[in-house]
Amino acid sequence: MIETLVWIAVALVAVGVYLSWTAGRLDRLHARIDAARAALDAQLVRRASAALEVATSGVLDPAASIVLYEAAHAARLAEEDHREVAESELSQALRAVFADPDQVAAVKEAPGGEEAAGELAATVRRVPMARRFHNDAVRAARALRRHRKVRWFRLAGHAPFPLAFEMDDEPPVALADRPGS
Repeated sequence: MIETLVWIAVALVAVGVYLSWTAGRLDRLHARIDAARAALDAQLVRRASAALEVATSGVLDPAASIVLYEAAHAARLAEEDHREVAESELSQALRAVFADPDQVAAVKEAPGGEEAAGELAATVRRVPMARRFHNDAVRAARALRRHRKVRWFRLAGHAPFPLAFEMDDEPPVALADRPGS
């Protein structure tokens, strides 16, 4: 009788430790999502700022400047519900403005243009990586949250279901190419 109670207690402790470990893992995944989202937001703000700097520099033709300025300004001011669309529109504007490599060369030839073009090119390359890191963390958390044990024991607590950040982040070819490659 006592031996049976000891085995039941051991089994309950093992199940408790396993559930605690799973809850901790889920918590770490949610923290990873938060950190990845903050990094993504920082990269998106940097990209919009660099685009605004190029748009207001005066080296682009007026139509291209207006298109780029409006898209970058809208991306910086977009509310969370419309952020993905605004960022996609900025990507499309960047591709439209910098479709021609001569446009990038014109920006680089202007005073301070080399740094501005370099910063814009760097941010354009970093955004897809930051989005990929965020969406990978979301995918891992979603996979864990779909397990029965997580649902039955409510291990996710009151954390909202993680959502991926879906946007068009394809960079313009002229800006995505690294110098010297």
